[in-house]
Amino acid sequence: MSTSAELFTIGRLARRCGMSTRTVRFWSDAGLIPVAGRSAGGYRLYDAAAVARLDLVRTLRELGLGLDKVEAVLTDAATVAEVAAAHVAALDAEIRMLRTRRAVLGTVAKRATTTEETLLMHKLAQMSARERQEIIDEFVRYVVEGVDPGSPAIGIAENMRRLPAELPDDPTPAQVDAWIELGELVASEDFRRRVRAMAVAGRPAAEPEHAADPGAVMEHAGRALADGIAPGSPDGRAVLDRITGPDVPGAERTRIADRMAEFTDARVERYWQLLAIIDGREPAPAAVPAFEWFIAALRAHGD
Repeated sequence: MSTSAELFTIGRLARRCGMSTRTVRFWSDAGLIPVAGRSAGGYRLYDAAAVARLDLVRTLRELGLGLDKVEAVLTDAATVAEVAAAHVAALDAEIRMLRTRRAVLGTVAKRATTTEETLLMHKLAQMSARERQEIIDEFVRYVVEGVDPGSPAIGIAENMRRLPAELPDDPTPAQVDAWIELGELVASEDFRRRVRAMAVAGRPAAEPEHAADPGAVMEHAGRALADGIAPGSPDGRAVLDRITGPDVPGAERTRIADRMAEFTDARVERYWQLLAIIDGREPAPAAVPAFEWFIAALRAHGD
């Protein structure tokens, strides 16, 4: 054991603490290790207090604290507990970032993306919650610009902008995939125009006389689709009659098909599914294919 009167050169201090001379000199130059005096040759000398201080500095640095935080602890500008709490928060943020990066890399490996796609995926996944929300907000503003404030489209648009505040602390590859796909989707000009056309068209004030029951469409058209029945076939006509009734005029079938097609789009349905995945919810099963079959049957057996 060293006595309090014993002094160390920087080399002996480094060996005493099992560190490199370069590191001890750097910390000493930064003012973290006090110099007790100078030798006859002008070399720095350190006492036992420097040994204890060096041990503390090393411990704090190994915990990942920056030199500014270490200095704050040593000068009593902050307690170890306060600095540790701040560092825990910083580590939590870093862990979230690393988990997200890991998920993105998993997606890149799975999708065998190009360099450009990889850069886009990384950019989208690294965005802050505010930046992600602004992308969706801008999309919704474009969709509803000039639309009557009393239109049902306004309420739908508000639901379209409801993103989770943040990606989860430990996002699954599916959630990262969903956010990337959503970002690409709302950037598509064709998709933006399609959703805006839906918003501008709005819903009719009253349902047409021969409006189809969505439940019946899902049941009968969905089963026909699964069974491989062609919409224009005689069997397709029989399924259509079960949904609308056999007495609907051909011209009315065409009008129903045209109106329904205005609001049937697989990409819009995918938008809602992606929001659900990002939010950690099970997305609703796809309904659009059944409605597309129904629309095709209406047109095949119209005028």
